[in-house]
Amino acid sequence: MSLTAAAHLNFTGQARAALEFYASVFGGRATIVTYGDFGMPAALPDAGKVVFGQVTADNGFGVMAYDVPGTDGPATPAAPATRRENGTTITKEPFFLSVRGATVDEVSPVWKGLVDGATVIEEFGPAPWAPAFGMVTDRFGVTWIVDIAAEHQG
Repeated sequence: MSLTAAAHLNFTGQARAALEFYASVFGGRATIVTYGDFGMPAALPDAGKVVFGQVTADNGFGVMAYDVPGTDGPATPAAPATRRENGTTITKEPFFLSVRGATVDEVSPVWKGLVDGATVIEEFGPAPWAPAFGMVTDRFGVTWIVDIAAEHQG
């Protein structure tokens, strides 16, 4: 399984819940810290509540999430707006992320995990271009495409 887009997701107060959810879906471990862990409370109000971290799955799949200023609530799916930070482009909004695997059995558990509390845009099942394809906007407003990579077809 691989991630075909950079997964830097920004949330407003939902990063911890999102990271815990993605760890349950993708496996591996979640590393979750707050800005306050780095001694920045004076520089940032409520630094102890502002979360960032990542999920690193055993197969190398990774998701990074951050809280940004704003009212607590789920992120909203939209075309990515970006900002530059230390030479890195970071999305202000979630965007389409693709999970691809070599077999239906490999990606089926991911699909089943993502649909919990989600809006299914296209049901997971055979497609003209692949033995399995589905699209879902998860409970945090991030839209995922789950499919079998065409290059794996024999």
